[in-house]
Amino acid sequence: MSLHAWKETLKPCSTLPSSSFLTTADSTSPSKPSLSQQFEPGNLRKPPKSSLSQQLLRLQGSFPSEDRPPHVRAKEDSDRAGLKEGGAEGEEEAEEEEEEEEEKGRVLFGRPKSASFQFDHTGPFEPLVLSSEREAPVVQVPSSINCRLLEHQRGGVKFLYGLYKNNHGGVLGDDMGLGKTIQTIAFLAAIFGKDAESDILKGSREGHLQKKGPVLIICPTSVIHNWESEFSKWATFAISFYHGANRELILEKLDAHAIEVLITSFDTYRIHGSILSDVKWEVVIIDEAHKLKNEKSKLYASCLDIKTPHRIGLTGTIMQNKIMELFNLFDLVAPGSLGTREHFRDFYDEPLKHGQRSTAPEKFVQIADKRKQHLVGVLHKYMLRRTKEETIGHLMMGKEDNVVFCAMSELQKRVYRRMLQLPDIQCLINKDIPCSCGSPLSQVECCKRTVPDGIIWPHLHRDNPEGCDSCPFCLVLPCLIKLQQISNHLELIKPNPRDEPEKQKKDAEFAAAVFGSDIDMVGGNTQNESFMGLSDVKHCGKMRALEKLMLSWISQGDKILLFSYSVRMLDILEKFLIRKGYCFSRLDGSTPANARQTLVDDFNSSPSKQVFLISTRAGGLGLNLVSANRVVIFDPNWNPAHDLQAQDRSFRYGQKRHVLVFRLLAAGSLEEVVYSRQVYKQQLSNIAVSGKMEKRYFEGVQDCKEFQGELFGICNLFRDLSDKLFTSEIIELRGEQRLESETRLDAKHKSTEWGNSDVPQEEVSSTKTSENRKLYDRQKAMTIKPTLEDLGIVYAHRNEHIVNFGPGIEMNPINMPQNDKQLSVHFKGKRKPGHGSGETEASTTRNSKRVQFKLVAEFKGMNEIEFSKWLVSATPLERERVLHDFKGRKRKIPNG
Repeated sequence: MSLHAWKETLKPCSTLPSSSFLTTADSTSPSKPSLSQQFEPGNLRKPPKSSLSQQLLRLQGSFPSEDRPPHVRAKEDSDRAGLKEGGAEGEEEAEEEEEEEEEKGRVLFGRPKSASFQFDHTGPFEPLVLSSEREAPVVQVPSSINCRLLEHQRGGVKFLYGLYKNNHGGVLGDDMGLGKTIQTIAFLAAIFGKDAESDILKGSREGHLQKKGPVLIICPTSVIHNWESEFSKWATFAISFYHGANRELILEKLDAHAIEVLITSFDTYRIHGSILSDVKWEVVIIDEAHKLKNEKSKLYASCLDIKTPHRIGLTGTIMQNKIMELFNLFDLVAPGSLGTREHFRDFYDEPLKHGQRSTAPEKFVQIADKRKQHLVGVLHKYMLRRTKEETIGHLMMGKEDNVVFCAMSELQKRVYRRMLQLPDIQCLINKDIPCSCGSPLSQVECCKRTVPDGIIWPHLHRDNPEGCDSCPFCLVLPCLIKLQQISNHLELIKPNPRDEPEKQKKDAEFAAAVFGSDIDMVGGNTQNESFMGLSDVKHCGKMRALEKLMLSWISQGDKILLFSYSVRMLDILEKFLIRKGYCFSRLDGSTPANARQTLVDDFNSSPSKQVFLISTRAGGLGLNLVSANRVVIFDPNWNPAHDLQAQDRSFRYGQKRHVLVFRLLAAGSLEEVVYSRQVYKQQLSNIAVSGKMEKRYFEGVQDCKEFQGELFGICNLFRDLSDKLFTSEIIELRGEQRLESETRLDAKHKSTEWGNSDVPQEEVSSTKTSENRKLYDRQKAMTIKPTLEDLGIVYAHRNEHIVNFGPGIEMNPINMPQNDKQLSVHFKGKRKPGHGSGETEASTTRNSKRVQFKLVAEFKGMNEIEFSKWLVSATPLERERVLHDFKGRKRKIPNG
């Protein structure tokens, strides 16, 4: 029997009493045969699976509508809406189910059975109307979708429709894990009228909807199947994929208007985009839109040729490296919204960068503050940016981002210094010194433009002994890679057997040069084949610290994510885990795509899985490892977004425990400069995108030769930092003012917020108390420092204490194990006031907030988890009403 005929039998007749699940269209529809006539004994048909059998029983009168609880009626509504949205695929599915249930159907039909509900709706089962009152036709998100949306997702759908209605594009910039894909599908379902609950309303739209063109979704190859999966769960669209073979067939279907949504990858569109650019698209969705940051790329130019007034970018990292990336993104989705490129650079980019300089004149700072506020106001029209803390923070256990500076081994330090003394690097360091031949030119312009006596240069120019046009700057990247390898593990600079023989020979010569007299200690200049040798931690500072940290974590039952960019480093870490006897899983680029989710599910569900070893590149998207509560990033990336995405593998909705992140850096190495640049980029992003106030730590200005400071320029990259505490010095020397200012802000905030609550104002304002607390923190730090040294850690601090100086929303506090507290906020023997101790002001405030949250939940008659779920689905008015009633009750108690 067809799905259409089945649906007809479910439609109630006009004589039946109205029940909660009948829509207006149902109640006004022409009368139909009664259910008793449809289900005569000789015409019994098989019932559907799950809750549809219960629907039929209730329609027969087994459960009067007025006796059914509201949540049961809501389930009936959602089941009924889901059946009508099934389409052709649902019809085939129903027919298969009929064949499977042929013998069981008659028996199950006669008795009630508990239904298995597939989703937990978080809102009312009613459509979300997006259009204005007088707008026709009505544009609304179907009830079957709206009831599953969180409150912030409804706001995102309204924002997208606002862009669409105003005939321009924009950016949905929510954090990773907040459901940008779901919000997009709900928006598309609304504008395409995917509302099967009302046949009359649907019929009234048909003439209007036929005029709409198809939707184009451009996304990374790795998330194409994720889009397909989400569409199948949320709405019924005619979807095709312009990726791989059969592209000619897809073009024919486009010409025949048989496609509503076309999904393609960045690489495919870059190559074949000229063919698709002739189509008039209704909406173009660019997922992971930050990948279009380079205006000179072919992909960017191809996307500019798309014919549509509605380009929508989806990204959780709106700006990664430079403020001009912000202009590139918005000039693509909303052309002209930020003016011309020259205007944006002069009016926003340069003032914001120079205003962030540590010694910037006060006038520069004031101008930067005004331009920052103006830019945020303009972006607000075209961008919606929400963080996890602002939206679902109360449902999550929290995260702390610790940056741990590990001491390199003595052997690593010697090899690092030898590397800096190579002729190749010395040529770069001394490039601006006058040439020794007596010429008025600098070395790089005269005799030292090439390095024939170097180790790296001759191999790079084996085919052109005279050098290349970019000499000697062509050496920068290869030298930086070698320094990072030395910082992580000495085995990485040895020849890789998988490389070509010529490259292996070159790497062997380089290894011999930098190992020098220590070559026997590392087993020669060829790859170590010894399992015990590779798994030994004595010559690797980071692995020594990791060994001791993991010993503590495993004993507590923690689950660990261990990230590295290098596959060879993963190989070494794998041998280390085997030697220690830890049970682990591994995922890298060689892991088949169809096996990845199995590995993830196994790690999340199996208590025996202690460690998940992941390549940062392979684990960038689509992995939800919510069972982990420790994240280790073994090697930092120049782009801060990559490390933040790695952290978000466990820090997302559904996480089970408080997450502690540990970024391991080799103290005194290039990695300190890498991290400092990460801080610089994160601060610029917070200033330009969110308008936050950030402490001015650095003197350097990006892309400015006049102010290279301590961060920029080749000389800074190849400085010998082994005898310095580079990052710690910057933070301490330029951070004292920040700590004093923040203490004053905390005191002011506390006196305003708590008033007559459990925290006395005398304690907040007391100078003596503040001095005693500082003394306690210093004493506490002195007892902690030897422990850090035992772990091989020079110093450590919390990244969120360095970045995001402006006010923000803090996550729900969860107490850390004592052995992790000592790493959370410690840098060079000092601790930040108000953090790291249960007796501090900030900790007292957080605990008080948690008590208040529990009291409100009890007032509502719920436990904390139930109340958290209610908060997600409640409207702002409902939340305000509960808070108002709670405060009113508190005021009445003393007088009662």
